[in-house]
Amino acid sequence: MFSFFRSKPKNPPADQAHATPEGAKPPTESDAPSESNRQTWFGKLKAGLKKTGGSLAAVFTGTQIDEALYEELETALLMADTGVKATEHLLNDLKARVKASKATEPMAVKALLTDAVTDLLMPLQKQLQIGDQKPMVIMVAGVNGAGKTTSIGKLTHHMAEQGASVMLAAADTFRAAAREQLAVWAQRNTVEIISQEGGDPAAVSFDAVSAGKARGRDVVLVDTAGRLPTQLHLMEELKKIKRVVQKADAHSPHEVLLVIDGNTGQNALTQVKAFDEALGLTGLIVTKLDGTAKGGVLCAIAREKPIPVYFIGVGEQLDDLQTFDAREFAQALLN
Repeated sequence: MFSFFRSKPKNPPADQAHATPEGAKPPTESDAPSESNRQTWFGKLKAGLKKTGGSLAAVFTGTQIDEALYEELETALLMADTGVKATEHLLNDLKARVKASKATEPMAVKALLTDAVTDLLMPLQKQLQIGDQKPMVIMVAGVNGAGKTTSIGKLTHHMAEQGASVMLAAADTFRAAAREQLAVWAQRNTVEIISQEGGDPAAVSFDAVSAGKARGRDVVLVDTAGRLPTQLHLMEELKKIKRVVQKADAHSPHEVLLVIDGNTGQNALTQVKAFDEALGLTGLIVTKLDGTAKGGVLCAIAREKPIPVYFIGVGEQLDDLQTFDAREFAQALLN
């Protein structure tokens, strides 16, 4: 279970230093993810990246550090959808580390590659901060099938568990199943949902943000319609939602998140670039990193479009969506 990150006020008055937001439960030790829970999660992440990790690990089963090893590694990285630019960067970085450390064993080179991948991914490691604005308006986009609505449901669950008051906006009005799915999450987590059958997505979003402000909610999560970046008319609809939300709150949306399917490899990078150009993304949620052989795509994103990865998912359970940790991911990738 990941923590719901709430920003702390700067230098709070002494009588408010330990205040708990109205309606929120006081924090307890159980609110933080335990070491055992994180280890369980790490095991799932390693299993999810097993195909990628197995291909990369096979490179280091030889006995020599030579050009053939680097050529095999280059092939394995490209097959893992690390991308040409990130692969070139990692190989150059690795060679420099090997020279500096005077490593002579392939397994030592593997450890150095883990360090190189960690450093490459570190700019993506950032926590989603909630609490500086009220409500915090989070707009969520993604293509159909990426797990967007399910990810919103999981985020809602964890935020509600931590005591945040959440309101959902069912702005995916093109697909009835999306509204129904979001309504189930709203009912399960006992949170409010703003929905209109066949309504205008921008109007639904405006109503939700306005209602969130009027009712003092902590978070408004806006679920937008899934679409491909090549569907220009639908991308324009996304831009319209963002403009209309700003009419309800001039500073919103405070976060614009894109949910991407980790199985899609380089196509995920294409989506990140297209949606960022249209909306100005502030963060990513990477789902379905379970069984994929394309786990290296995060390296490609880090090299070409380093937008923070707030959460990654490896399964369908609530606790299968966790905060992204660069070192942890690199270790799982090269398990």
